[in-house]
Amino acid sequence: MATQYGITGTTAKHIAASVERAVAEGSLAPGAPLPPVRRLADDLGVSPGTAATAYKELRQRGIVVTRGRGGTVVAPAPAVASRRPPRVPEGLRDLAGGHPDPRLLPGLVPPSQLSPGARSHRSTPRLARLEDAVRAWLGSDGVPVEHVTFAHGALDLIGRLLSVELRPGDAVAMEDPGYHHLLDLVTALGLRMIPVAVDDEGVSPEAVRAALRAGARALVCSPRAQNPYGGSFSAERQEALLGVLREHPEVLVVENDHASAVADAPLRTLTEAGLSRWVHVRTVSKFLGTDLRWAAAACDPITLGRHDGRLLLTSGWVSHLLQETVYGLLGDESTRALVARAEETYAVRRNALVRELGDRSIEAHGASGMNVWVPVRDESAVVNGLRSYGWWVAAGARFRLSAGPGVRITAAELEPAEAARLASDFAGVLGESEATYGG
Repeated sequence: MATQYGITGTTAKHIAASVERAVAEGSLAPGAPLPPVRRLADDLGVSPGTAATAYKELRQRGIVVTRGRGGTVVAPAPAVASRRPPRVPEGLRDLAGGHPDPRLLPGLVPPSQLSPGARSHRSTPRLARLEDAVRAWLGSDGVPVEHVTFAHGALDLIGRLLSVELRPGDAVAMEDPGYHHLLDLVTALGLRMIPVAVDDEGVSPEAVRAALRAGARALVCSPRAQNPYGGSFSAERQEALLGVLREHPEVLVVENDHASAVADAPLRTLTEAGLSRWVHVRTVSKFLGTDLRWAAAACDPITLGRHDGRLLLTSGWVSHLLQETVYGLLGDESTRALVARAEETYAVRRNALVRELGDRSIEAHGASGMNVWVPVRDESAVVNGLRSYGWWVAAGARFRLSAGPGVRITAAELEPAEAARLASDFAGVLGESEATYGG
């Protein structure tokens, strides 16, 4: 037994399982070093090949990473853990969750009638009237809608697609900073992530080109309300990205339009220009209800067949009861009016926070959506400093791969008057940090 590390086993499978168990239980923390292959082999009385095979399996599953001369260490966000945020301390104003304002969500009323008797859900997995509504919804924004499908949320759909398209060890180009659950998902699938820088206009074309040349087989990006940075494709950025993607027709482009109706930005989609492999994904949890785990997608015919083929073999279909609920809300006039008011309200609140921070010479980014990204030098100092003022914001570490540090502030429930107070407190925290660490 490698006593210093708590690793046991005499086969590659058992050695890998013991490391995974130690990581899951917390005795091996993110970044913790593992012994070199030969030392581990000597400690356990196995061949170096057996130890190397165990490490290879752990790398493929996203539990460890190898850093050249730095050796093998536990991954920063191992697949058996997650980037889930810490619990909000009692008494603090929560601006870390990324959630919509519950006062701007409609009441969820289930359909008046359930499905009578038995129904062949597998032969008719999608309600025709909801399909028609989705085609009208996506098509009005320029998304091709010949082929559409449904899933249990964006993560469900994207995870299913990546699992049928790619194999462990394949690379995916991911936004950096990006949505932490997507980063965890890609890691859990055993895929490699190539970070792609983002700015106020979304993913950088130069960074996408570099990732694709480095072997990325898929790109996952947000056309607007990018989480956590808030970027939104401009017309120029859209065209530049399409120029890059046309050079790599085999790459699957996954467009995650998660905030759509409340993004406060027009959709400039990558799907309208005849790419070979693409999917545009939309969910409704940000404006119809966080418990509505439903997503719609338009895609090319190959992607449709691969997604629906795997769906048929797993959950089979999306609940018709859920579909009926979504259909009823999408077509309800009062709900549409509430969603329009939510989009306007979120824009006012987000812009107020960006403006108040800017007035205090604090760089902030939030071109669309509900979140504001603020680059900082020391995430912990800012999070803990704002905590002393009664605010709880999200440290940027769980959103980042190689991007610089920052904090994410969800402005969905933050009134403009409160934004001024938060910005003032933020400036105070930065002043205290400079006094401690030097300007």
